[in-house]
Amino acid sequence: MRIAFAVDRRLEDTVVGALVERGHELVARFAEGEDVAPLVTRLLPDVLVVTADGSRLSRELLTACDESGVRLVALLDGERSRRLAASLGVYDVVSVDASIDDLDELVVGGPLAARTRARSGGIVAVWGPSGAPGRTTVAITLAHELARTGATVALVDADTVGASIAPALGLLDEAPGLAAACRLAGHDALSVDELDRVAREHPVGDGRLAVLTGITRSSRWPELGAERVATTLAVCRTWVDHVIVDVGFSLEDDEELSSDLFAPRRNAATVASLRAADRVVAVGAADPIGVSRFIRAHADLREVVGPQVVDVLMNRVRSSTVGVGAGHQLVTTLRRFAGVDDAVLVPNDAKTADAALLEARPMGEVSPRSPAVAELRRYARAHLMAAPEPSSEGRRAARQARVADDRRAGWTPPFRRKRSA
Repeated sequence: MRIAFAVDRRLEDTVVGALVERGHELVARFAEGEDVAPLVTRLLPDVLVVTADGSRLSRELLTACDESGVRLVALLDGERSRRLAASLGVYDVVSVDASIDDLDELVVGGPLAARTRARSGGIVAVWGPSGAPGRTTVAITLAHELARTGATVALVDADTVGASIAPALGLLDEAPGLAAACRLAGHDALSVDELDRVAREHPVGDGRLAVLTGITRSSRWPELGAERVATTLAVCRTWVDHVIVDVGFSLEDDEELSSDLFAPRRNAATVASLRAADRVVAVGAADPIGVSRFIRAHADLREVVGPQVVDVLMNRVRSSTVGVGAGHQLVTTLRRFAGVDDAVLVPNDAKTADAALLEARPMGEVSPRSPAVAELRRYARAHLMAAPEPSSEGRRAARQARVADDRRAGWTPPFRRKRSA
């Protein structure tokens, strides 16, 4: 294996020497502070071993490795290091205290790689303005449709004002799963095994739908602090394939209302979930009042999430409240007043929604052919399902093609160039 190293100085001699003695080829040793991403793209090692800390491991480096077909192995040194790797979705990790045999096994992709390979699930936050636009129903339906494909899905109720996923699915427990996970996160004790313990299961064919239920009383909102929620969602990435988070409507931080800037915030769980999400589904009610509320709140949402992807979904579309050509009128209004060009329009199906609420089941179980379910299924499969990873043969072919292009261009790796006078 051709290996490049970007590891802590105190580990460098031990790790590098031991792996070179086992027959691996040393490609490069990067110093602290050196910009590794562009050099990895040029050097194209088979594996990059990096210490999981903020100065070396970054999303930019992961992107460079993925695009170049370079496998990244992260060395974990403590809880903070583990959290960073989990938040970035690093697949191959090993503790700095592990034996060289374990590290060597992981580098070559042996049995240890299969044991330590973690998921890197995407987080989708489902938000909507005040007025009950149907965000909980949308969140449950999206989670159920993803689970029906055979994926593992976590449905998280982070609404601190009106948590409702548990009763909507018939999970009437008095021990909210998200609050329990946040308490464990606050003590650095949250793990995948603990999430399995505190979550409730909803049976879904070949897939899995695990539910972290919300707080049972709104007065318990201080249990869902911003840091705890963010840590919980980071661990959820390594637990399942998809994380769907139902959040509250309010986006205010309320700093100006309190002299204590470090006091807990009622909306911290909502803001933390939105900022941790890879994609936000903004749900609005397709009626005159609902559209007006959505347009005003959409601008505030964009300020909170910044450059993240926001998909607009107008729920319960019907001509009885909008008029003839309801879809066209909604699209035109959103384009003109909110700058939204590609809103998803979900048809109204009150009969199926009422039956699902009465039976405490997802709409997709009550009526799989419902037009509302069909539109949400189409959206979930088109936008929320990750593209398949390229095969090892495909990555190898891409790497060889890049090397051939560099050679034709007369480029040689930096460590082979002669130092100019």
